[in-house]
Amino acid sequence: MNIAVILEMAASAGDRPAVTQDGRSLSALELLRLARHAAARFRDRSAVLYAGPNHLSYPVALFGAALAGVPFVPINYRLSDDQAGALIDRHPGAEILRPTDLDALLEPQGEAEWQPVPEEGVAAAVVLYTSGTTAAPKAALLRHRHLLAYVFNTQDFGSADAGDASLVALPTYHVAGLMNLLTNLYAGRRIVYQGTFDAAEWLSTVRRESITHAMVVPTMLARITAVLGDAKADAPTLRSLAYGGARCPRPVVEQALRQFPETGFVNAYGLTETASSICVLGPDDHWAAAASDDPAVRARLGSVGRPLPGIEAEIRDPGGTVLGPGETGLVFVRGDQISGEYEGVEPADGTAGWFATRDRGRLDDEGYLFIEGRADDTIIRAGENIAPAEIEDVLLQYPGIEEAAVLGMPDPEWGQRLVAVLVGAGDPEEIRSFARQRLRSSKTPDTVVFRPDLPRTSTGKLLRRTLVAELTEPEETADA
Repeated sequence: MNIAVILEMAASAGDRPAVTQDGRSLSALELLRLARHAAARFRDRSAVLYAGPNHLSYPVALFGAALAGVPFVPINYRLSDDQAGALIDRHPGAEILRPTDLDALLEPQGEAEWQPVPEEGVAAAVVLYTSGTTAAPKAALLRHRHLLAYVFNTQDFGSADAGDASLVALPTYHVAGLMNLLTNLYAGRRIVYQGTFDAAEWLSTVRRESITHAMVVPTMLARITAVLGDAKADAPTLRSLAYGGARCPRPVVEQALRQFPETGFVNAYGLTETASSICVLGPDDHWAAAASDDPAVRARLGSVGRPLPGIEAEIRDPGGTVLGPGETGLVFVRGDQISGEYEGVEPADGTAGWFATRDRGRLDDEGYLFIEGRADDTIIRAGENIAPAEIEDVLLQYPGIEEAAVLGMPDPEWGQRLVAVLVGAGDPEEIRSFARQRLRSSKTPDTVVFRPDLPRTSTGKLLRRTLVAELTEPEETADA
């Protein structure tokens, strides 16, 4: 089955607006007509590379590629010419859609000469490049069956209320941006695109367009809370606000809960290779954790919730043994939506469908998953495995600290020493003392340095290797 079936089903619902941007709307029926024109244009191409921002042409290009039977490849349009060129070179014979090409997809000429592609001739639906925080980006393949499994397992067709609208400001090249399009279209919610994210404009759009649903990445949520300050959001129509794509500091979540008291919050955890979310911490869990005096329940505000229907999750040690509740190890997941397939890489044998996320985490006794960071980020100090996230959470509680990253740097005596890179202000020795009082001495940063900001991907993931490179430069000096 082809993901174009979602658009075809949505088109059967009539002429109500399906996507809106800057005052212009298109119905699903209009999108289907435009997508068929695009498919005729794309049919002799090897792929469709979309190098543009959120735009009404985005669903046209996606479904046009699907109808033509070729992969849709959204790439970061802000990449340098060299970086973009390297990705483009990996797809010879592709149609390349840049910002200046997008309006033309909405004004096709002549009649569509589109013909359905036999199912056996359909390639992977989407190729997404991973964010590459610890290595070069890999091309993750998501087939039609993976995307449809997620949509069908999480949404009911046409289930949205009349007037429901979802604000999408997520990057086009992120799996969450892609899946927001598919799920909202299938459920029947009008999609409102924000071309470039701005926190004040995001709030204004929520109010102006009577937005009921939205999703943001943690850096977006932090900017929204900063703009609001001590004020309430004044967003009475907003029923659901999801956040995900990277780890969100608990202080940001707690502030957002105060600012949006009538909104249901959802923490969504997933990866590019899993076709979006595999675990969710829902509104009831957020409210229960925020109001509870039980430390175990309140701690769940820092979890990513429980696996979605159709998803299994296990925690394993490096040898593959499944660990019990409360034990930290490597997170493995399995389900119909999970690909774990990369372009040019042979799938691993003997995995029985299990995908190694390369995240470290633990499950509590009620099945809530706590992510402690990437396995590559684990710091080994004197033989002890240390998760940076635990220390970062403590440092963020210190007044004046806005962002925190803890790194392991080479040390001849301990193997690695702990370096805290902070955004904000404070006395390094007082900060170390603050951390020591709340953590074991072995988890107290040896060194504290300040930066005006931390390097992150466009979805808010911390680029630790960039920080490590900066700190190993000969001219680097640190306050301690």
